[in-house]
Amino acid sequence: MTVSEKINFLLAEKNITKREFATKLLNLEPRLERTGKPPSESTVYGYLNGGREIKIELIPYIAEVLGITEQELFSSEIEYSSEYNVKYSKEAREILDLLKYAPASAVEEVKNYLLKYKGVFEGGIK
Repeated sequence: MTVSEKINFLLAEKNITKREFATKLLNLEPRLERTGKPPSESTVYGYLNGGREIKIELIPYIAEVLGITEQELFSSEIEYSSEYNVKYSKEAREILDLLKYAPASAVEEVKNYLLKYKGVFEGGIK
């Protein structure tokens, strides 16, 4: 998972839109080393869409907006489940086993929650 994918994953998890993220980031007035100026809003969207490489000097600001540590952006703790993990992880098997005890409304809620992440994985946040 790339850093931009991880940022988008966290934005979805925290119900923050890309626009809100860009506004909060730019309000912190980060300065790019090369220009001494903050990135433009379109540059921030380029970072989020994976079209531009995120500058290292922005990492502390990004982490602050997301409410995480800088290290968490690079940690494998925040990752999508791979097909391997879903099939073979103890946690995934436990969840599948526990679903038989859940009422239909709870299963529907879990389904909708997972569909939100499917949308992030397949096409980014809307």
